[in-house]
Amino acid sequence: MPRIAVTGHRQLRADVERAVDTAVRARLAAVDGPLTGLSCLADGADTVFARAVLDAGGDLEVVVPAAGFRDALPAEHRPAYDALMASAARIHRLAHRESAPAAHMDAGRHLVDHCDELVAVWDGRPARGHGGTADIVGYARARHRPVSVVWPEGATR
Repeated sequence: MPRIAVTGHRQLRADVERAVDTAVRARLAAVDGPLTGLSCLADGADTVFARAVLDAGGDLEVVVPAAGFRDALPAEHRPAYDALMASAARIHRLAHRESAPAAHMDAGRHLVDHCDELVAVWDGRPARGHGGTADIVGYARARHRPVSVVWPEGATR
């Protein structure tokens, strides 16, 4: 069963999120047989990917970067986060207490270390902070993990 993880940008504009959703679903539709998707369930790319995994009949594994991760998410995203957590086949909780850059980097490493492929919803630009999308893509490439970059042509953050 292929294990595909996601890393990607948060706070996507609605039009960008729709285009990302279409591209992620197309990528997952190409998977032969059942799949397992790994996500931290942050708003944006993580949630788009998690919903697509579940809609494709796959198992969802969640990586929680820190005990305070949920509370650090936007309040309007927490109901979606809770619903996806309830749908998870497995939850991995990292030992960090605060939702800080070190926790996010460790979560990204965990995703990469436990997947066969990384889907990166990434505009190709440097990370805005330690543990950002570019850092996780760099880690995956250093580990020789296949990376599929998804970013709609002409889209901006």
